[in-house]
Amino acid sequence: MTTSSENTFEMTSSSKLTGRAFYESLGSPKMILAPMVDQSEFAWRLLTRSFMTSNNPNKLLAYSPMLHARMFRETTKFREHHFQPTRKGLGDEQCKNATVPASDLYLDGNPSNDRPLFVQFCANDPQDFLEAAKYVQPYCDAVDLNLGCPQGIARRGSYGAFLQEDWDRIHQLIHTLHENLSIPVTAKMRALETKEKTLEYAKVILSAGASILTVHGRQRDQKGHNTGLADWSVIRYLRENLPPETVLFANGNILRYADIQACLDVTGADGVMSAEGNLYDPSIFSPPPERIFMSRDYFHSRDGKRSGWRMDAVFRRYLDIIYKDVLERPPPKRKPLFMPSDLREGLLKNGASHESARLDGTPKATVKAANDEPPSKKRKMETPSKLQYERPTIPSILAMQPHLFHLLRPLVASRHEVRDALARCKAGDFDAFENVLSLTEAATKEGLLEYEANPLKYAFDEANTSTEDQGRHHESSGEDERIQGIWSAESSVAAVRACKRPWWVCQPYVRPLPKEALEKGSMQIGKKERKRLDAERARADEKRKNLMQKEREALDVQDGSARADVAGEAVACG
Repeated sequence: MTTSSENTFEMTSSSKLTGRAFYESLGSPKMILAPMVDQSEFAWRLLTRSFMTSNNPNKLLAYSPMLHARMFRETTKFREHHFQPTRKGLGDEQCKNATVPASDLYLDGNPSNDRPLFVQFCANDPQDFLEAAKYVQPYCDAVDLNLGCPQGIARRGSYGAFLQEDWDRIHQLIHTLHENLSIPVTAKMRALETKEKTLEYAKVILSAGASILTVHGRQRDQKGHNTGLADWSVIRYLRENLPPETVLFANGNILRYADIQACLDVTGADGVMSAEGNLYDPSIFSPPPERIFMSRDYFHSRDGKRSGWRMDAVFRRYLDIIYKDVLERPPPKRKPLFMPSDLREGLLKNGASHESARLDGTPKATVKAANDEPPSKKRKMETPSKLQYERPTIPSILAMQPHLFHLLRPLVASRHEVRDALARCKAGDFDAFENVLSLTEAATKEGLLEYEANPLKYAFDEANTSTEDQGRHHESSGEDERIQGIWSAESSVAAVRACKRPWWVCQPYVRPLPKEALEKGSMQIGKKERKRLDAERARADEKRKNLMQKEREALDVQDGSARADVAGEAVACG
C-alpha cells in the first residue's frame, strides 16, 4: 500500500518484491510476534510494539490472529468482527481494490502504528484462500498460510498441520496466491518425523512461491501437556540445506529476551518468532532498560537477576492503548504508581490509595475487592458507565480478559481477590477492569514492600530448589541443554529457575515436560503409547541386566575364578 496523497491510501500496481528482497524492504526484522488465535489482535500488537525502543534497529514484525479463509470470504459479519482496517469495514467486493481516505483507516494494518503486518489464514481451498486474501491485501504486507495448527478443530476442518501430508494441495494454495496477489505469500509449518522429510516438505512450500518460511521446531503431536521441546537442530538443518537466499524464521523455546539471540546463533535463522512467551511477557522482544534511575514501571532487583516490567505498569499501558487507540478517547487520570521510596520521602502523606501502607511490609489494600462488591441484584440495577459495552464486537476488547489472565498468572495464583474480580469482568465493562487494575496495583505495592523488608526471600537460587530437582538438572546438563537454550530434555528445573521473577513482575510460564507431567498425573497416555513405553522400558531393563552381567563376569575374571565354575553348594544366601 502506498500513499497517493497525504489523505488517501491505495494499492500499488507495480511488480511486487519477493523472497529476501521483500524481507529487506521491511527492514529485515529479527523479532516476530506469532499469529495466535484471538490473541495477537491489534491492541496486543500495539502493546508489544510499545516496548520496542526508538533506537532499536530490530523492528518488530507482527502477525494477525489466524483467520478462517472460507468464513472470511463468505460472511460479511465475520470479516467485520475479525479484521477492522477501516471504519466502514470490509463489507463488499469493492473494498478489495478501493482507494481508502486516510480518515477512514482504523485499526488493523494502520500505517501509523501497525506495520509491518502479515495476515494469516487457515485454508484448504485455493479459491477461498485467494478471495479472502484479496480483502486484506490493501492493509498488510503479506498473507500467510497456516500449516502448523495441531488442534482438533484443525483436524476436523482439514487445515493447519493436518494438511502436511497433502503436498499437492499445499502447493496449489501457495502458488495460487503467489500468482494472483499484489503482495507476497508466506507459510508457517511444523517439523516432520525426520530432518530429511522436513527438508523435502520445506522445498515444496518454497517452490510454490512462499517468500518467507517459518518453521516451528515441534511436531504435530506436541501440544498441551505433551508440548515438550522444540528441536532447534531441525531448523539448523534446513538453514544448511536450503538455498542461502531463503528467508527462514525459527519458532519454539523462546521464553525470554536472551533466548532470541541464542536461537539465532544455533539455528542460523533470519528471525525468531515467539507466541506463548509473548503472552506472559509482552516486552519479550525488547532488551531491559538501562538502570539510570529508579523507574515506577520497571522493577530492578538488587542482584540484577530478577528484574522485569511490573505487572501493574504493563496492565496500565495495555488499558491506555485500548482507550486511546481502540476507543479513541483519553484514558482516566491516575496517580503515579507506588514506589517504596515514596514513603521514605513523604510523598504520599495525603494519598488515598497508599496511605495505609506500613514500612514493616504489611500493607492494607484500600481498593474494592471482588467480595466487597454489592449484591448481584443491586449491581444489575446500577447504571452502567458510558464505556460499558461500547463496542463488544471489537477483537481487542473481547481479548482483554484472556490476555490479563496470562499477564497476571503468578499474581492471581496467590491474590485470589484479583483472580475473582478478573473472572467477573465482561467484555466492554471498563469499570470492572479498572477495579482489577486497582487491585493489581495494591497487590504490587504489597510485593514491593515485602521485597524491601526481606529481599532474600526472592533470591530463587538452588537453595530454594529441592535436592531431587537439582540432581535431575545436573544429570541432564550438557550438549542437549546448550542446543536448546535454557531447556533440558530431562528436567524443566533450569528453565524455571532462570525465568523466575517476583510474583508482581512479568515473567514466562514454563510448561512441565511430558515426563514431568506424567509423573505428576496431569497427563494421561493412551493404550498404544503405553504399550510402546512399556516395550521401551523392557528393552532398557534387559540392556541394563546384560551390562551388569558383563561387569560381574569381568570382575570374576579379574579375581581368577569364573562365576560359572563356582559350585552351587558354595553359594551362601542370606
